[in-house]
Amino acid sequence: MECGPPRINDKLMRFFDHCEKFLTEVERNDTALYHVEAFKTGPEMQNILKKVAATLQVPVNNLNADLIQVAFFTCSFDLAIKGVKSPWCDVFDTDDAMVLEYLNDLKQYWKRGYGYTINSRSSCILFQDIFRHLDKAVEQKKRSQPISSPVILQFGHAETLLPLLSLMGYFKDKEPLTAYNYKEQMHRKFRSGHIVPYASNLMFVLYHCKNAKTPKEEFRVQMLLNEKVLPLAHSQETASLYDDLKNHYKDILQSCHTSEECQLPKVNNTSDEL
Repeated sequence: MECGPPRINDKLMRFFDHCEKFLTEVERNDTALYHVEAFKTGPEMQNILKKVAATLQVPVNNLNADLIQVAFFTCSFDLAIKGVKSPWCDVFDTDDAMVLEYLNDLKQYWKRGYGYTINSRSSCILFQDIFRHLDKAVEQKKRSQPISSPVILQFGHAETLLPLLSLMGYFKDKEPLTAYNYKEQMHRKFRSGHIVPYASNLMFVLYHCKNAKTPKEEFRVQMLLNEKVLPLAHSQETASLYDDLKNHYKDILQSCHTSEECQLPKVNNTSDEL
């Protein structure tokens, strides 16, 4: 099998850069990440500031949450990428790491996840593209034709996957993540470091079942996240009949139009004269 040359399609894989509603209401909106900024000045982060200041023997006023994050990321990046323990790791303990993890999760939640509806709805174009490829393979198999594209590889970033997974209903907590419910969210589902670690990936695998009893049972789909089976969000089953999966996501496949979802509401500048 020969692979064609790679094609760059930023409108598909970087949909967020081409969604005016997301750019205006979230990306460029100074208040969109209110809970992130509020948590930075909250008691959990302030305790870390005081501890680190004491360890480094510097005035606490010389530090802020952003500098603490830089130190923590330096520690975590060296551990994850180089397998080296940075001296910066010594200024944090496990409790600190959990607080700083939550701070990062807050940012991802409000900017890429469930914080705002447009975060996930902007990814409809990618979700629909995935099912167009699956539909094509199903039709070709039904007609006993060779599958023209047995493997489709798309490359993006964590910013691509988080909205898509949120659109599909994965890792959604009963209560939203806020600056004020850190303790209540200790066992949250939305942990961005677990969902989209380095080299994260999402796979849709289409199966053709030769011994199916009915035409509906002939095609099944399984999803894998980071090479591990991802149970279906709506049933927790490890695989689904293809038609059932399409029916579950019918609204997204049929009614989610990027041009409409990403359109800013029209502002009526006219006013009646008294």
